Amino acid sequence: MSTENSPRPALVGAVALAAPPAAAALLALAGDRVTPAVSALVLVLVVVAAAASGLRWAGVVAALSAGVWFDFFLVDPVHSFTVLRRDDLEVTVLLLLTGLAVTELALWGRRQQARSSRQSGYLAGVLRAAELATLPGTPADLVITRIGAQITAVLDLDDCRFEAEPGRTRSAVLLHRDGSVTERGARVDVDRHGLPTDDLTALPVEHDGTVLGRYLLTAATRHARPSTEQRRIAVTLADQVGARLARDAAGESLRR
Repeated sequence: MSTENSPRPALVGAVALAAPPAAAALLALAGDRVTPAVSALVLVLVVVAAAASGLRWAGVVAALSAGVWFDFFLVDPVHSFTVLRRDDLEVTVLLLLTGLAVTELALWGRRQQARSSRQSGYLAGVLRAAELATLPGTPADLVITRIGAQITAVLDLDDCRFEAEPGRTRSAVLLHRDGSVTERGARVDVDRHGLPTDDLTALPVEHDGTVLGRYLLTAATRHARPSTEQRRIAVTLADQVGARLARDAAGESLRR
């Protein structure tokens, strides 16, 4: 189920709207025992809680709500959206700006955490592929299939199939060893436009500069935008197949 169709965003939005006025009202009950600066910090914590959901709009809603209700409950004249003193106006504006900044910082932290998790997953995938490729008795077809599945996951593809005879299937798109992609010699801006959807992307399988086959990558139903790092990982995975095919070919030559 998509995030938009689930009840969670609606619940987070409701909390982002309702929590700041509830917190401001409780702080107002404390009267002079709690200074406006402390009250503003408490409301910032409420904004942080909303931003921690990973939804930018929820953090923004909470920040706006906190600013409005801070003014209503905690700034003279209370129970009014009028601000008479410059100091109170500055605190209100600072609360709003701090809430927005905290929202962006929280989202940045979540993105960094997600990126770190993806990198760990990619590394684990490469290590599993290398282990599989060197495991005695593992059929080459199984290695090719498993690594193809890894490449599909890393690049977010529709399909990935191996072709032992490079050039048998025509393709004008090429994924290079440095992670760049070209179409008929012209560089493709994958970050912006994604992998081409109207043609297969060829990923050569090489070993010591010798092409031993290639993976044909399909991204036809959506624009897959793998990062340069992801594309380089796909090349590394394909190299595991190249090493295995080269080892099998050398063993066959020795048997002859």
